[in-house]
Amino acid sequence: MKIRIKFAKYGTMKFIGHLDMMRFFQKAIRRADIDIKYSEGFSPHQIMSFAAPLGLGLESYGEYMDIEVRSMTSTEDMKRALGQVMVEGVEVLSVTVLPEQVRNAMASVAAASYSIKMKEGSFPVAGLERKLQDFYSQDTIPYIKEAKKSTVELDLRQGIYELHSDADGAIYMLVNASSSGNIKPAMVLEKFFEFAGVEIPAAAYQVTRLETYTETTAEGAKRRFIPLAEVG
Repeated sequence: MKIRIKFAKYGTMKFIGHLDMMRFFQKAIRRADIDIKYSEGFSPHQIMSFAAPLGLGLESYGEYMDIEVRSMTSTEDMKRALGQVMVEGVEVLSVTVLPEQVRNAMASVAAASYSIKMKEGSFPVAGLERKLQDFYSQDTIPYIKEAKKSTVELDLRQGIYELHSDADGAIYMLVNASSSGNIKPAMVLEKFFEFAGVEIPAAAYQVTRLETYTETTAEGAKRRFIPLAEVG
């Protein structure tokens, strides 16, 4: 059976990188006595796939991991067993059985939503919501991405699906998170702060991933994103 696990990562665990999180869950699954399926060959490994890796220092309440198991009693039993071996800062939120034909989490990712809050006070931008809308209403938002051996010019506007502030003064964004057009929150914030004429160091605010989505586009219907936990 294919299983999708949704989990949160916060507090001091936000400083643990993706590869270490993979190792953590490999050990946690063994400790929880989950009957996970292993690959074949000389070096068997747990069949496990993570959705879009989270950047270092970011918190999240919408992380996903897919595994394959040979047997299980129930999703609630698995959630309970994993919860008993988690550490502070990692919390299993849901466990779902996937239909056989569903693509794995990594291949399914289309978008992700984020909340950005100042750690102290509020954003030093007068008329924040209006400024965000002026920024978002631009036809193009060019961004120069530095690669190891070259530079690439992107149009961020094409990958920003929503951008506004909420009642608490936080910035909310829904952006492309697919492998073909991944837009990082830091890229959007960099260009917005430049547009607003302010300098805000990354250490002054906290970025939190709220949810990770896949895309569903029925023929003739408007583009719609649904959380990975609701697939199937």
